[in-house]
Amino acid sequence: MRGYGALLLAPLVLVACVSGGGPGAGPSASASATASATGGAAPGPGPADTGVIDADPARLPGTRKEALGLIRRIIANPATFGPGVVERRPYESDPATWPVLGTDCVWQQKKPQAHVLATLSRYFEVPAAGGKGPLRLSAVVTVHRTRDDARWEMAESVEETMRCPTQQLSQGEFIGSMIASSLARGESQESAEDALFEAGQYQNEELGGGPYPYSWYLSQTLQFTVAVTGKGAKGWSDAEIDALTNQAHSAMLQDLETAVEKQS
Repeated sequence: MRGYGALLLAPLVLVACVSGGGPGAGPSASASATASATGGAAPGPGPADTGVIDADPARLPGTRKEALGLIRRIIANPATFGPGVVERRPYESDPATWPVLGTDCVWQQKKPQAHVLATLSRYFEVPAAGGKGPLRLSAVVTVHRTRDDARWEMAESVEETMRCPTQQLSQGEFIGSMIASSLARGESQESAEDALFEAGQYQNEELGGGPYPYSWYLSQTLQFTVAVTGKGAKGWSDAEIDALTNQAHSAMLQDLETAVEKQS
């Protein structure tokens, strides 16, 4: 099995740079950048090979039950991020819901689209201590029906960033001033077919406003997408947040490979 180090997501391809003090964010990838550049045209068929993972077709989920079972085996838990990380409440999203960015640039939970076989989010926190505020983290794994459906999720994410430079996550919670970079396999990362990194500013009225550092990672391989988010707080640096999110993101990709690769 190939080992995964931390994703090297240097900002090689600038997808969006939004100025201003307000919040805003979204996802993307090289397939995403292609879709944006071609006016939203559908990504072409994927390469003939199965990508980074030499997958066993018999181990790939074909039903919602199988997909949810696989997600629960690979999605992060507190230990995946490292010491000091605990569960938040609620710990898990409702698997019957899917986050959608509305035309008003406010995120809402809606029924998953037909191309989503299953999806699940988990929420974590490093409690406030030592002069630092509570750092909020999340992990998301989504299983699409096809590889192209997963690639479309990446593409749509770029368009969301451009459409909504300021986004509301929940009441009193915003993201903005985003810089996004997308990397295809071989462009300083070898652990996914496509990867996106976004950094920006996070504002939360409950935590005293901000802005605080914000980072978001999204990777796609086969029919899967894996994402991790870090929402900063008082006293937290970009490097500290990146260390936690990188660790969890890389671990989930490795666990995904272990779950579906061909057995020798």
